[in-house]
Amino acid sequence: MTHADESTAATTIPEEHRADVETLWEYHNMHHELRPCDVGIGLGSHDLGVAIIATDLYHRGFYPLLVFTGANAPTTIERFPRGEAVHYAEYAVGHGVPADAVLIEPRATNTQQNFELTLTLLDGQGVAIRSAIVMSRPYQQRRAYATAKKLWPQVDVICASNPLDLDSYVRSIGDHSKVISMLVGDTQRVEVYAERGFAIPQEVPADVSTAYERLVRAGYTSRIL
Repeated sequence: MTHADESTAATTIPEEHRADVETLWEYHNMHHELRPCDVGIGLGSHDLGVAIIATDLYHRGFYPLLVFTGANAPTTIERFPRGEAVHYAEYAVGHGVPADAVLIEPRATNTQQNFELTLTLLDGQGVAIRSAIVMSRPYQQRRAYATAKKLWPQVDVICASNPLDLDSYVRSIGDHSKVISMLVGDTQRVEVYAERGFAIPQEVPADVSTAYERLVRAGYTSRIL
């Protein structure tokens, strides 16, 4: 197999799993309609697309202030050695967002901390928020929303991600197995984190549960709890 063939194989969703992957992908997309908000919040991860959409929405006038939050995880330390939020902020400023419109929260290591520490940062700056656009990986939208509403029930939360279709997203990450495993892990967390009191409950339709169970049986389990 040539290098090109190996690359194609790595970024091609197996046909026998495609329908289930598409079901989970669609479930996690909140399909929120964008409107101007008090602040934009970019959640750190391995996905530079968060910084890309955050920068784009700033330039389109959706918020006057942008917060990037995130330290590092084992999956991001190599790509973003100075920390997820720092690299995201560097991208934004490098693409025309004024430095004084960007705040960095560099300590959060999970989604709950993203919101708790962001609120602490904003409070310290004297910024009160009634609405926020929360930007994340596409398959993190639902969990991010449920977590934010648990911690910030009074805030109008809108979710957004870099607008790529599933296949384009897999190619951007370079590893279909990683993306599918992340989808499976986030689907599990929607229910588990609500049970643990970390997030508000979200309905999980039967077809989503079935797709999740089949993908677990297929071995996409590296991100399950």
